[in-house]
Formats: sequence, C-alpha cells, structure tokens
Amino acid sequence: MALEFGSPEIACAQSLVRLGLREDLADIGCLTCDALIAPENRAEVHLVARAQGVIAGVPIGPLVFAELGHRVAWVSEVQDGMRVASGQVVARLVGQLSAILIGERTVLNFLTHLSGIATLTSEFVDLVAGTKTQILDTRKTLPGWRSLAKYAVRAGGGTNHRIGLYDGVLIKDNHIAAWSRQIGNSSLAAAVKQARAKSPKPITIEVEVDTLGQLHDALEGQPDIVLLDNMNLDHLRSAVEFRDQFAPRVLLEASGGVNLKTVRGIAETGVDRISIGALTHSAPSLDLAFDFFQIES
Repeated sequence: MALEFGSPEIACAQSLVRLGLREDLADIGCLTCDALIAPENRAEVHLVARAQGVIAGVPIGPLVFAELGHRVAWVSEVQDGMRVASGQVVARLVGQLSAILIGERTVLNFLTHLSGIATLTSEFVDLVAGTKTQILDTRKTLPGWRSLAKYAVRAGGGTNHRIGLYDGVLIKDNHIAAWSRQIGNSSLAAAVKQARAKSPKPITIEVEVDTLGQLHDALEGQPDIVLLDNMNLDHLRSAVEFRDQFAPRVLLEASGGVNLKTVRGIAETGVDRISIGALTHSAPSLDLAFDFFQIES
C-alpha cells in the first residue's frame, strides 16, 4: 500500500491539532511566553531523534504552526516511513521563538506517538520477512485518531485492515450468537451467505472462527477471509492445510496471542495475514526532542 498523507489524514490532523492547541491555550494563550519571550525573538530549532526508529507524522508539524498563525519555516530532513538513527535531525524550524515554544509539545505529541506506531509495526514486519504473511492493524485505536494511526502503520510497512464498520463485513462470535438466536441457525456458512446477499458489492466478507470445526463450516460459505482467533501453531498449520485443499482462494488471518516473540512462528504456519491490536493501542512513543540550535533577540 502506497504511503500518502492524503485528505483523510490532513482533515484528522487539523481537527486534532486544533483540539490540542485549544487544550494548551484556551482563550488565554501561553502565560510563560507572554512573561518571558519578546515577540520579536527568533530561533532555529532542530527536531532530533533520541532513539532509532521509523518516522511518521512529519507533515503534521507545519499544520501546527499554520494553526497558530505564525510563520515558522519547517524543513523536513526525512520523510515518513524512513528509519532514523539516534541523534539524527528529523526537521529544521526557523521562526518566531514564542511560536516554536508554544507549538513544541503539540508537535511532539503527534510525532512521538505516530512514530512509535510506525516503529513497532516495522519490528513485526521485519520479523516475518521471507514469508508471505502481511502484518495488519485493527480498530483498536483512540477515538478520532484512527486515520492517523492507520497511516502510521503503513509508514512502518504494515497493511491496514478495514477502516471501520462501514467498509467491510467481519462476522465475529457475538454476531453469530445474536444471529443464531434470532433465526435458530448457528451455521457460519449460512451467516456468510446471508451477509454476502445483503451487503453492498463489492465488499469483503470475513468471519471469525475459534476451532477447526468452525473453519470447515465457514469455508462452505466461501468468505473472502477467515479470522483464526487464538489458535495454537498446530491448529493454524491444520487450518492452512485444510484451506489449501478445499478453498484455496480464501485468505486466512491469525489473531490473538501475537507478540514479537511469537509472530515469526505464526507466520511460518502459512497464514496470509496476522492482525495485531498492539500496533495502535500499545506502541511505545519514539523519543524525539527539540534542540534549540540558535536564538536571536
């Protein structure tokens, strides 16, 4: 998937930037800068990586200062998706010192979080190199941050799962429980066929299974993807063998119990996809900081 900071990401970033600055400034402004920093003071500042990782969110930096209404020149030294070493300059900023100080935390909040997601994603992607398995995210994102978090996953070399409930069918255990009580039929194949008949076309139909018996049932409905939830390696291998024999076009996705220690073994079972909620809900921030290179008064 091509990496592009497009309209959905820009709209999301602008909304969150406004919220972040509103939280900091309210209707009052920065009391510290008002007290200590003359408006005419200018500075050159370097945004520097304090640890190695993968960068994401660089286009958000200029949006912060544009929202503040100050002219701060932002020159990116790296692009999103690039790996950086500790001490490497990510961007150079030149402009009004007070504006840079006011925007500093907002910029860092975005870039450290998104770069953390990209960095963790890249670690998973590296670990499955040489297999056919794709690393995917989930919907386990902070409200309002989804398009940016999924963008960061792409920056780290991962692949996006569906964006929301509106762009794909994923039949999970609770759906089956509710549906089966409604019609008195718990067949996964029947659920897949009904979803196919009633959903817009084209749309991806995915169904979650917990056991090999459920997999056999689901494959009779010819879904596009089967999600293998919390299966051990032996069961995953058996699932792949059965799929290859009876429904080779159906993709298999593993989820549950996935971490940096287990992901390679899961990929080697032959599954096509591994979805990992931790990419977006548990990624540690990448350490980035502003270094004040030159101050002019």
